[in-house]
Amino acid sequence: MSYQHILDGKTLDLPVGKVVCVGRNYAEHAKELNNPVPTSPILFIKPSTAVVRLEGGFEIPQNQFECHHELEMSILIGKPLKNADVETAKAAILGYGIGLDLTLRDLQNKLKEKSHPWEVAKAFDGACPLTAFVAAEKISDPERADIALSVNGNARQQGNTSDMITPVFALIAFMSRHFTLLPGDVIMTGTPAGVAALRAGDQVQVTLGSVLSCTATVA
Repeated sequence: MSYQHILDGKTLDLPVGKVVCVGRNYAEHAKELNNPVPTSPILFIKPSTAVVRLEGGFEIPQNQFECHHELEMSILIGKPLKNADVETAKAAILGYGIGLDLTLRDLQNKLKEKSHPWEVAKAFDGACPLTAFVAAEKISDPERADIALSVNGNARQQGNTSDMITPVFALIAFMSRHFTLLPGDVIMTGTPAGVAALRAGDQVQVTLGSVLSCTATVA
């Protein structure tokens, strides 16, 4: 079955749009990959074909390169945004969830060494597993939300969105100055430290505070 956005258990009549992502939005993640901490957001896009359901299970590419998990708070956009200010960006949010920015790390590094684009390491089919979303009003403070990921019962990534270099609403406003955001688009907000490789058969659990918990098997 093709992916459809779900909010509070209900399937939405919304297109599945692009996924706008930000790199190195947590300083400790930048440091763990020996990357400089940016002074402004580093943006990239995953196409709608990268989006798959996280619940239950998702696939990773086999016999290619190591595939790393990058845990992120995801945001579902419900209104068009272009050159938005912070308050307008906040009002356009339908819901919050968790997403994985799957990354073929070795391939990405090889491409970066050659100064080549690295979309094939970040934007391949299935590269963005998403949970269902919870309504925006259920997150009391999106800029101080806990996110966590464990693999086979072992904690790997734990962070709080207050650690973001560019906060949630300012990030969306910044993105809207470069890319018009449309209903059904998804924002990925960056990953805390602790990224690592996934293997087929791994059991993954992700949480967003106390409002969302999801488990999945890596296929």
